[in-house]
Amino acid sequence: MHESVGLVMALLAGVFLGSVFFGGLWWTVRRGLSSKQPALWFFGSTLLRTAIVLAGFYLVSGGHWQRLVACLLGLVIARQLVIPITRVTEKSGYSRQGTRHAS
Repeated sequence: MHESVGLVMALLAGVFLGSVFFGGLWWTVRRGLSSKQPALWFFGSTLLRTAIVLAGFYLVSGGHWQRLVACLLGLVIARQLVIPITRVTEKSGYSRQGTRHAS
């Protein structure tokens, strides 16, 4: 019983970490496109977001591979939740004129 609670908590932590990672990516793209130094935004954001997620995975797993897998699954779930949210904003007219987006 206790292990299943730990797995659910790891899954929820993964969703949170994924939301931070992919939400931060979306925010960085919005800021970086209008910045005078976009490379600095993208490089710094990548380092910060990766460090946060890796530290979170390390803390959440607590040495248990099952929790690490649950946390990773939560990150994938968060990715699937963030994609439609960011597309709604893109369609609302934020995207820069002349910018091509990968599909």
